[in-house]
Amino acid sequence: MTDEGIRPAVAADVPAVKAVTDAAYHHYIERIGRVPQPMERDHAANVSDGKVFVTEEPGTGRVVGLVVVEAYEDHLYLDNIAVHPDAQGQGVGRRLLHFVDAHARALRLPEVRLYTNALMWENQKIYPKYGYEVIERRVEGPYDRIHYRKRLD
Repeated sequence: MTDEGIRPAVAADVPAVKAVTDAAYHHYIERIGRVPQPMERDHAANVSDGKVFVTEEPGTGRVVGLVVVEAYEDHLYLDNIAVHPDAQGQGVGRRLLHFVDAHARALRLPEVRLYTNALMWENQKIYPKYGYEVIERRVEGPYDRIHYRKRLD
């Protein structure tokens, strides 16, 4: 399934998936006092499991954005969305979020869920603009997380 130049990641994309994720999240390390979880994920396993979708810079083939999703019985979980800092402000994140909605609909799932670290306040401004609502704030171990959902009906 592809949409607006978004395709399933393949094994050859794993280094780019890691590089984009690291570049997108690195600046949060100092703010939250630890490495953000998306940077520590097993990218090769996620790609192998079909959970990662990437988008490339037109004309270069360079991966500049990605989403990691997992389907559950009643929702699509958006585990990670990352846009390389060089590509931010160009609509990549918007296209990826629209893709997630379309992917959930194709799977006949009624909603998308995600969470973000409470110290990643930029995200708290972005997600509501795309129809996400806060469902709870919960501390899980060392993480203070804000949980969101977007109903697709």
